[in-house]
Amino acid sequence: MTQDTNAARKDDLLLGAVAEDPCVVTIWDAFNAWLNERGFPFDYILYTNYDRMVADLIDGRIDVAWNTPLAWIRAQRMAEKVGKQLDAVAMRDIDRDLTSLIAVTADSDIKSVDDLRGKVFGVGSRDSVESLIMPCGVLQDAGLVPGDDFQLRYYSDVLGLHGGDQAGEVRAAQALAAGEVDAAGLATGNYEQYVEDGTIPAGATRVLARTPLYDHCNMTVSASAPRELIQRMRELFVEMDSTDPELREAMELQVVKKWQPARLTHYGTLRRAVEQFDAAGGVVPAHS
Repeated sequence: MTQDTNAARKDDLLLGAVAEDPCVVTIWDAFNAWLNERGFPFDYILYTNYDRMVADLIDGRIDVAWNTPLAWIRAQRMAEKVGKQLDAVAMRDIDRDLTSLIAVTADSDIKSVDDLRGKVFGVGSRDSVESLIMPCGVLQDAGLVPGDDFQLRYYSDVLGLHGGDQAGEVRAAQALAAGEVDAAGLATGNYEQYVEDGTIPAGATRVLARTPLYDHCNMTVSASAPRELIQRMRELFVEMDSTDPELREAMELQVVKKWQPARLTHYGTLRRAVEQFDAAGGVVPAHS
């Protein structure tokens, strides 16, 4: 954590975010100032990893957490174990209906998911939903168990950021193009960007399979947080306008054009993939 919770104003609604990039300070300073100018009692603190932030949310040390999809699933599972409930306030317009994919080289003799038996599968970090967990869900649905039926090759040793730095996913894509792995798990949007910017040479790869749709990040809310403040926070975030000079840079850095009320109905495929990966010896912590 980069800021002491004791430094926060006592009556503020307190949000936690993970400092996975220096721009996180720019983003939340701008949102904080904008909310405070409208009389909303808000403050935020930064963490070095999602696991610590989720634990503080469950324990009531923060009211809201800006969570990755994996952090949301972990928070849900932890809350269920201690008889608590969580909700979500808002999500970005880009957080709905995402997919990941499994890519192979264009000239590969791999024609189906089952052909990946005995092959090497390149992925980003060990806790990436987009590159690892959702693509592995497709493989496990086909009866392929990671470590037993195919080899995982990780291209990032970073844990706790849930693939947020994306450097490992870039390296996995490059490894696929270079023929160092037989297939790679990638977020669909990232794959398209890699082809466009030349990270993957055009025509060098093809899509073997796609994951089901899943939703991404959300602002997860503690059941103990003040309901009236939570409702007002949701209203204010939905009101934010990406053309507002006070918010333009922050919203661009946060990759959001419009905040929307969070929906909880589209995390089912993700939770199932997480639980499958956990059962196969994945990285989901035992306490979750």
